[in-house]
Amino acid sequence: MAIYLSMQRVRFSSPDDYEKFRLVFGNVRHHLMSKPGFLHLTWWTHPDDPNWYNEISMWASKEAVDDWHMDTYHKHAKEWAGGGAIMEDIITNFELVGTRLLRICPTCGEFQDKAYELTQEQAVLHERCPKCGFVFPVLAETEMSTGVFKDLAGPPG
Repeated sequence: MAIYLSMQRVRFSSPDDYEKFRLVFGNVRHHLMSKPGFLHLTWWTHPDDPNWYNEISMWASKEAVDDWHMDTYHKHAKEWAGGGAIMEDIITNFELVGTRLLRICPTCGEFQDKAYELTQEQAVLHERCPKCGFVFPVLAETEMSTGVFKDLAGPPG
């Protein structure tokens, strides 16, 4: 299965525009979770420039992200942003070649290096240390978080 990643680097026209965007973005999770090919979305502020924002989203295919771009909510949000709220939006798209998880257990020192299917990332991240059972921290989604995640149902492929 070809996984598709979209990365955006964004500058808003004003702090007020960013605050309005946060309100719109806060509702995106409800729309993304209903999309069959959606996997992951994360939004964060660049640590060296508080006016520079970064977003990545991962999808089961290019068609899945295209489906999102045709969604009514996304279309209206993009229209609003294109009306002057965003000063600059640099978009880069990739197809996934592979994923690996490197973990070192802080309790027993067990080293893991394994490939995994991105479509099952949340399940893999929730796996305990196979040697001692340590529960690794995993970012939880909340109503106010800027991360939205889900695994695809069924086996990958």
